[in-house]
Amino acid sequence: MSEVYAARRKRLRERCSAGGSASALISRPANVRYLAGAAPQGAVLLLGVDEDLLVCTGPPDDRPHEGRPDEALKVQVLSHSGGDPAVAAAGLLTDRGGESLAVEEHHLTVARHRALRSVAPRLRLADLGGAVEQLRVVKDEEEISCLRIGAEIADQALGELLESILVGRTERHLALELERRLVDHGADGPAFVTSVGTGPNSGRRGHRPTDRRVEEGDFLSVCLGATYRGYRCEIGRTFVIGTSPADWQIELYDLVFAAQRAGRESLVPGAAYRDVDRAARQALDSAGYAEGLPVLTGHGVGLEIEEDPQLGPAAMGKLDACVPVTVEPGVHLPGRGGVRIDDTLVVRPEADGGPELLTITTKELLAL
Repeated sequence: MSEVYAARRKRLRERCSAGGSASALISRPANVRYLAGAAPQGAVLLLGVDEDLLVCTGPPDDRPHEGRPDEALKVQVLSHSGGDPAVAAAGLLTDRGGESLAVEEHHLTVARHRALRSVAPRLRLADLGGAVEQLRVVKDEEEISCLRIGAEIADQALGELLESILVGRTERHLALELERRLVDHGADGPAFVTSVGTGPNSGRRGHRPTDRRVEEGDFLSVCLGATYRGYRCEIGRTFVIGTSPADWQIELYDLVFAAQRAGRESLVPGAAYRDVDRAARQALDSAGYAEGLPVLTGHGVGLEIEEDPQLGPAAMGKLDACVPVTVEPGVHLPGRGGVRIDDTLVVRPEADGGPELLTITTKELLAL
């Protein structure tokens, strides 16, 4: 992997040079991990002219969720506790005669930016912007493999839950059990806070589990994700509890399923982000559910659970191959409940079989 990280840093260095900066300071943890192989808490990466440094408050350890630093990368540990690695990195660059530094202004606090100015007043600071995030959009096959394994873990955890008795258990209990199963099957941990919604809570995006108990006839919606070697995926499914679905439940489920299928089928290289959103949103709009729909139909995933691209009505840009995204339309009817169906897929050209579905738990409306 060392050559992979070196190639990533080389691409970023070329972008910095084109923008007039000889060095760059990377402080956003996911970006540090992408370029260095590890992101110990608080660590920053300094890309210099002759040497790159991972600056940490303490020696990196082997905790899986932090990763293992690129062996070819020099690690600089601060000699005293309580220091700021970003400020220390700027000081090191100044001592070495550096004149310019590109920083991630969207991640630095005002206080930290002032501290950089204070320690290196003659250093010309420029904004790196989202350069690293843009590099992260297209994944290599090693990254996709990590997402694929994470998806398998999430599928397995969800499948096991569906085989258990659900009636009478609380949303909170089910969510905790899912997160435990993720770890049991090899995940670093959950990719985000697991959402379990029953009855009137079902289908609500980002619903935090409560002490409401599962009842016969409820919709049960679950959204969970696994983190594997730092990479995060997600899956969302909706089921009916105990009895045959009511007519309104079947109708709503079929509508959301059709919208989700339309979004999945539109994931081809060259497709505009907004067109993917439109494909999924159109069926729901025409059925009278335009109001209250999620702002986004989906988003990229990777080292963070919400990355670029954003699949929304105003999104600018087009899909590339090897970009993993979610497609997750949903409808929530206040007081009644709703449906959400969420998959993680990888954009692939038609010659390679079209979009690769990573989360494979059935999307049939099951009565549990």
